[in-house]
Amino acid sequence: MTLHVGIDVGGTFTDAVALVDGRAIRGKAFSTKDVTTGILGALQVLQERAGMGEAEFFSSVDRFVLGNTIVTNAVDEQKYAAVGLLTTQGFRDTLRIARSARTDERDPHKMSAPVDIVERRRIVEVAERVDAHGQVLVPLSEERIATAVDALLATGVEAVAVCLLWSFRNPVHEQAIGDYLQAQHPDLPFTLSSALTPVYREYERMVTTALDAAVKPIVASHFEHLAEELRSRGLRTRVQIMQVHGGFLSVEETSKAPISMFNSGPVGGVTGARLLGQQLGRRRVLTADMGGTSLDAAAIMDDEFRLLPRAEIGGLPTSLTAVDIETIGAGGGSLAWVDGRGLLRVGPHSAGSTPGPACYGKGGTRPAVTDAALVLGLINADFYLGGTVALYEHDARAAIRKHVADPLGITEEAAAEGIYRLSTSQMSNALRKITVNRGHDPREFTLVGFGGACGLFAASIAAEAGVQEVVIPRNAAVFSAYGLMHADSVFSAVRTSPWTMQQPAAELDEEFAGLEQRAQAWFEAEGIPTERRELYREADMKFVGQIFEVTTRLPAGTFTEADKDELRARFVADYEDEFGAGTAWTETEILLVNSRVRAIGRSDVQQVHLVDGADAETHEISRRSIIEPLTGKRTEVDVHRGFGGPGRAAGPCLLEEPDTTVYVPSGATVELTDDGHFLMRLDAGL
Repeated sequence: MTLHVGIDVGGTFTDAVALVDGRAIRGKAFSTKDVTTGILGALQVLQERAGMGEAEFFSSVDRFVLGNTIVTNAVDEQKYAAVGLLTTQGFRDTLRIARSARTDERDPHKMSAPVDIVERRRIVEVAERVDAHGQVLVPLSEERIATAVDALLATGVEAVAVCLLWSFRNPVHEQAIGDYLQAQHPDLPFTLSSALTPVYREYERMVTTALDAAVKPIVASHFEHLAEELRSRGLRTRVQIMQVHGGFLSVEETSKAPISMFNSGPVGGVTGARLLGQQLGRRRVLTADMGGTSLDAAAIMDDEFRLLPRAEIGGLPTSLTAVDIETIGAGGGSLAWVDGRGLLRVGPHSAGSTPGPACYGKGGTRPAVTDAALVLGLINADFYLGGTVALYEHDARAAIRKHVADPLGITEEAAAEGIYRLSTSQMSNALRKITVNRGHDPREFTLVGFGGACGLFAASIAAEAGVQEVVIPRNAAVFSAYGLMHADSVFSAVRTSPWTMQQPAAELDEEFAGLEQRAQAWFEAEGIPTERRELYREADMKFVGQIFEVTTRLPAGTFTEADKDELRARFVADYEDEFGAGTAWTETEILLVNSRVRAIGRSDVQQVHLVDGADAETHEISRRSIIEPLTGKRTEVDVHRGFGGPGRAAGPCLLEEPDTTVYVPSGATVELTDDGHFLMRLDAGL
């Protein structure tokens, strides 16, 4: 027997998928504050549905992959460990100066202070200096290190970030501090910028280093608890963690740089959508992952998702490379409210899993998007999560009446419709940001909608954004967990190494050769077979005089003088893809700033032949009165269970699955793909 397990920890639910000899089994449990309890609850559901005892289940797991919100939640809520920062004398206020701390409009009269990662009293300068060429100008003694560390410890720090000027050119001083901390304070977590992100731009490097150190104690406590619980149940395989760049690392590697786990769950969904697009022959795919807390959207073009250098985390620029995901606070648990101007608002605050929407009956008194869907009739209160979770419509109505309907002087149904349409509008704007705002026509894309709540909204979101085809995966409610199992292991080695076309090609090739040695060492440490190893050389490049770079892939193999023209042509093409045809400064010299090697260990994933329960489906059809949210009209609609029976229907109708419901609006049609997914085609007039 071959058993693979994928877990995605969300803000409201923890989703789980097990692949057992080509059969997909899915399960859900409410997420918990300690993360581990929610994961164990979801694993218990899988175990029961697989018909296996605990010892048999855990000992049979061949692969265990995890996407989680530990780091994402810490950053979003700004709940960090007490972190201290050691930096070069004279640079204590780099985090506060930032990039002038202005808004996106760059209005000097609208100044906004950056978020505090490190309290100023916990920033200590050390007398040392390395110049831009890596030459030591002011040596750093152990006595100065001891004095600086003692000053930090006196402030009660739980972790230390070390970011010295020009350390990416010569890390000798940062390494000396690291050696001292390891020897004198072995239990104190620390992060060296030269090890984490050896690239230029001291502000972004300092932000990344401080964030990493700030989440290390939090991650360590969660992982230690999780690892202990899994081991005690008999898990023998290595736990792999999804990273912000779209690939896996082992728990051991992740613990060295936990900030790379930011957004790890949503990345799994993007990976799964890319695979689904390939299977359906769709080259341009938009993803909409709507769970209980947020909506995450991404674009996939020509089978590739976009990677962002200098990704923003918690509103702060970093030096990390990340999958480009647009996130907004719009999910099934997003709270609806009326502001001081008498205007309806939805989100960004969420009811979470506790107390949850009012209809959960767990003490929540504020109306959420799920409450609105229930009042509109889109959700069957007796079949939520297959009937395992009871919903209370009277509680949903009471919350909507008190907090929305009465303040606006409208009926409960009108208020529910307004909540639905406003949240739909907000989510469609997220799709526009990654299409229209970047020069892409949304009509050329297929929307893949997943997450437990997306089936109710996907058609409406697509219609408003201009997308005319929607796919809802059969396992939509746990699709991110499923996608996690189809991601590869990825390691990135990067270094700032300025180079121009006037310099010998051999100098650049030497830089990449050194990075490839690090990548090969990673392959060996992770035990990735030779036949599944891939290496790619990439460079962050710009025209001389510009501030930011564009990433370009180099020709394969040894870089020679003959490859310079091809590299220039590739960079110009990538530049114009990013900024538009004719924007390249072709008469200007090109500067290569960062050299990067991406090492990929291709995953050996089971092919799914059957979704659990699909072979036993019997078609049932009933009628239900709903209020169509796009028209506001009450109407009787067909409600299908076991849609494999008819395989095709016209809207308006509802498709009820055990863990999700799909709303098909008037004018739209729905049919099953060959693999059993729901394919909706929308009337262009919707």
